[in-house]
Amino acid sequence: MGEDDTAAALRASGRGLSDAWADSVGVRPRTTERHIAVHKRLVLAFAVSIVALLAVTMLAVLLSLRFDECGASAAAPGTDGGPGGYPERGGGTGNGSLPGSARRNQHRAGGDSSQQETGGVATPGTPSAQSPSEEDLEPWQPWTQLRLSGHLKPLHYNLMLTAFMENFTFSGEVNVEIACRNATRYVVLHASRVAVERVQVAEDRASGAVPVAGFFLYPQTQVLVVVLNRTLDAQRNYNLKIIYNALIENELLGFFRSSYVLHGERRFLGITQFSPTHARKAFPCFDEPIYKATFKISIKHQATYLSLSNMPVETSVFEEDGWVTDHFSQTPLMSTYYLAWAICNFTYKETTTKSGVVVRLYARPDAIRRGSGDYALHITKRLIEFYEDYFKVPYSLPKLDLLAVPKHPYAAMENWGLSIFVEQRILLDPSVSSISYLLDVTMVIVHEICHQWFGDLVTPVWWEDVWLKEGFAHYFEFVGTDYLYPGWNMEKQRFLTDVLHEVMLLDGLASSHPVSQEVLQATDIDRVFDWIAYKKGAALIRMLANFMGHSVFQRGLQDYLTIHKYGNAARNDLWNTLSEALKRHGKYVNIQEVMDQWTLQMGYPVITILGNTTTENRIIITQQHFIYDISAKSKALQVRNNSYLWQIPLTIVVGNRSHVSSEAIIWVSNKSEHHRITSLDKGSWLLGNINQTGYFRVNYDLRNWRLLIDQLIRNHEVLSVSNRAGLIDDAFSLARAGYLPQNIPLEIIRYLSEEKDFLPWHAASRALYPLDKLLDRMENYNVFNEYILKQVATTYTKLGWPKNNFNGSLVQASYQHEELRREVIMLACSFGNKHCHQQASTLISDWISSNRNRIPLNVRDIVYCTGVSLLDEDVWEFIWMKFHSTTAVSEKKILLEALTCSDDRNLLNRLLNLSLNSEVVLDQDAIDVIIHVARNPHGRDLAWKFFRDKWKILNTRYGEALFMNSKLISGVTEFLNTEGELKELKNFMKSYDGVAAASFTRAVETVEANVHWKMLYQDELFQWLGKAMRH
Repeated sequence: MGEDDTAAALRASGRGLSDAWADSVGVRPRTTERHIAVHKRLVLAFAVSIVALLAVTMLAVLLSLRFDECGASAAAPGTDGGPGGYPERGGGTGNGSLPGSARRNQHRAGGDSSQQETGGVATPGTPSAQSPSEEDLEPWQPWTQLRLSGHLKPLHYNLMLTAFMENFTFSGEVNVEIACRNATRYVVLHASRVAVERVQVAEDRASGAVPVAGFFLYPQTQVLVVVLNRTLDAQRNYNLKIIYNALIENELLGFFRSSYVLHGERRFLGITQFSPTHARKAFPCFDEPIYKATFKISIKHQATYLSLSNMPVETSVFEEDGWVTDHFSQTPLMSTYYLAWAICNFTYKETTTKSGVVVRLYARPDAIRRGSGDYALHITKRLIEFYEDYFKVPYSLPKLDLLAVPKHPYAAMENWGLSIFVEQRILLDPSVSSISYLLDVTMVIVHEICHQWFGDLVTPVWWEDVWLKEGFAHYFEFVGTDYLYPGWNMEKQRFLTDVLHEVMLLDGLASSHPVSQEVLQATDIDRVFDWIAYKKGAALIRMLANFMGHSVFQRGLQDYLTIHKYGNAARNDLWNTLSEALKRHGKYVNIQEVMDQWTLQMGYPVITILGNTTTENRIIITQQHFIYDISAKSKALQVRNNSYLWQIPLTIVVGNRSHVSSEAIIWVSNKSEHHRITSLDKGSWLLGNINQTGYFRVNYDLRNWRLLIDQLIRNHEVLSVSNRAGLIDDAFSLARAGYLPQNIPLEIIRYLSEEKDFLPWHAASRALYPLDKLLDRMENYNVFNEYILKQVATTYTKLGWPKNNFNGSLVQASYQHEELRREVIMLACSFGNKHCHQQASTLISDWISSNRNRIPLNVRDIVYCTGVSLLDEDVWEFIWMKFHSTTAVSEKKILLEALTCSDDRNLLNRLLNLSLNSEVVLDQDAIDVIIHVARNPHGRDLAWKFFRDKWKILNTRYGEALFMNSKLISGVTEFLNTEGELKELKNFMKSYDGVAAASFTRAVETVEANVHWKMLYQDELFQWLGKAMRH
């Protein structure tokens, strides 16, 4: 994909050298080249004269031949203005070449490219490299297809790279051994943004040259097409050789550059991000996950750098001129998207697992020296050992490197043997890191290590089942963290608030999509990487594990990984393996039949349980598709025309003030069913979806809701912690969608003054947040504000503020209590508790006056934000200064977010404009700045205007990066709630029709739901609040 002028300007303003500057920088010539002896020059001159004589002879022969004119060079389909097909960029010449300096350096890759080759060769210097004539092209054009044809299969890649870090270019030579499955005249493989200089095809036997008629890039499908003069024979192997060069990009995908400052000097590094479809930007390849092959990589670089890849270095060859070539061991069979390499001057620490896997953490030298990577290194060793034991499949490579980089589009990427993390998600300085930050770092690492099995060892056949790797990795974030910290109860508790409740908000939209969805083209691939794949995938896996039984589920996973290791698998492979595991334990459940309804249908059901007023012990259970905004359901054809049904594992208990029955399970598969429940009388309540293990909501008749509220107020501990949290979330969501009166959820949280556990408070806080954002610009907002403060006051006073900072040894014991205290302080300060505001102001004033930060670690972000919002501009400037001076990445993150809390619109505008300067705010952090300003009621309209004004720049920067555009669009628009803002959003969408269409469609539905809720339920809510506050 080419870049427009804005993107070029953006690249030039980044932290790296601009392209224009890079072009003028020559590579240091080799010492031997500078001191060639005179007699060698004579020999060279003689050789040149011989070559010239041969050239004249060839020209005479060529002129005697009759050539068919191809017309203009652009006549062939997909050409980019030249034989190499290098995409044009901002005023490029379109001659299929790189900037001059890269062309000068191209001979370094794989030796002298002028050397005599065997086989059919096409280069820019020969007629055969021109775009093939129409006679050479057949009516069937495989390069126009959205998927590779499957006629050819890669078996092995030899990839040789030479990286020029002083001008950010690289040259490459890739030799691919390919198996021909079906006879074909075309070799079609993926390539994008590379300048192809030369192509050669040969049989695997030395004598078997295959003449090349020509080659061209076809940007519509991002492929390189090699047209041959004869057909490749089926059931034979061939060798494809391509010499090319490209830029080390100043963006976030493919092979790109990043930088950091050490001792006042800016240092650069080159890293890769290939998932899902960006390996083709670094080398021509069969860039689909089904095409697994082995890889042998060699990287030539200046000796001041080191290079890393998926496998260990086998040999290193040093040259006299300060260059070194690292040859890496051959990989096992793997897909292109998790191939990786890096060129940097980092240092490392290492450890070794019980099974002999060498684990290293590479980072900036100052971070390694401070010990910022020690925690990640320690838990990675333990996690490899945990997964090897849990899956009963050994880790497959001899080493695992963790690389902490300043700039990366995602939290981390699970490249096999070389996992790359953005610094904020792996480096941890115990002296300035909170428990929340430690948890965040832990879970990202647990997720990526799980991918070494789910994703790398066993890979989805195609992107429609990306949840097979992402859902499992997300689910095991909680299982793996429970292994590291058994007392935290992550899978049973925190999973609810951080995964289930969050994704059900998204999946309750009519614009949602199934967890497995059809993927036809590249734009569809980006769309499937969203929270539906990650979080809904994880929630469905958790539901499956609970109704199968965890031990049977675990054995099923062991079988799945063993059967499919080093290969690809689809969802039916998983269902079949799990069904077999159940069968061995005497249970006959067709997992595919059950789970297809959950994975191939969008959304989820709401179960409604109604007591039969005429007959005791009888209930009516109904299911229907849950949608937040009923009017959206009538508009969405996909939803309106489908009568969704699920097979639902509904667990039920019956209870009263002192006793709860044992759990029973009812499989609900019809729209409406009658069931008999023993021991259900008029004084008993009924609770469904015990501990929220199922992916659905549960509603009751008002009588049952009243009984449950009464139970919570009288003795809430009769219900488990997870059940209490689940009731709170269901009630708020059901009221938001109009299934319940608005007062029911607000009545439920009255019991919180007696709640001593973190999870229900966390569920309430998360449920109140979107409601708060709907109301925070209303005139009578204070009534809602005062009601929440009233519920928080008792627990806030009881818990108080933390007195001391906590070191790592106290984390295990203090987690639940300290997270509860933090949650309550956050609610108190957010809703304006006077003592909370005073305490925050005192702490931040003390820091400013003494220049000693004594603010407890676990509440620093709350104090910083509260201080910035309450105090004057000097505090904002102080935080801004600290943001620039600190080197601790965890501290940097919360300081930057605190700046968005200001009530001063001028400061918010200033920050928004600074966010696009990569020298000031890292690219991946700019999105968070814009979103946090949008969450501030004083900045919501500013962020919305900034987003529209800067959309072209933002879309150019983040448009190809998974999550980033959708995260930005959602974050800026999710709390718009007026008719005027809805109209602005719709008009803006029309201006950029087709760009990020799915994200904008979701945004419109969300804002419409906000507007409709205010119109239908706002008055009802405030009337009830008014009465409640008077009593």
